Amino acid sequence: MFRLLSRPVEPMVTLTINGAPHTVPAGCSVWTAMTLAGQTETRKSPVTEQPRSAYCAMGVCFECLVEVNGMPNRQACLTPVEEGMVVSHQTITEQTAALPEEAS
Repeated sequence: MFRLLSRPVEPMVTLTINGAPHTVPAGCSVWTAMTLAGQTETRKSPVTEQPRSAYCAMGVCFECLVEVNGMPNRQACLTPVEEGMVVSHQTITEQTAALPEEAS
């Protein structure tokens, strides 16, 4: 009744997530890549230190903030992966908590 359909092999990219290399499908979001790597925590709450991750997964809640290539406050759910990208947990500080125009 059911049968598996063959799928074309998706192009893959390799990126570094929290210091470890991972190969994921090209075109997926950073949050998807983190999930595939088993690392769903994107940051800790600056108030409670509880782990945070994508809540809405569509760019509304800003719970999935990560650091990408040294740039803080990137939304993991909206940022597509790129070859060689370096992703790490977001650490909230006064500087990263500031709005971009306030940080300069």
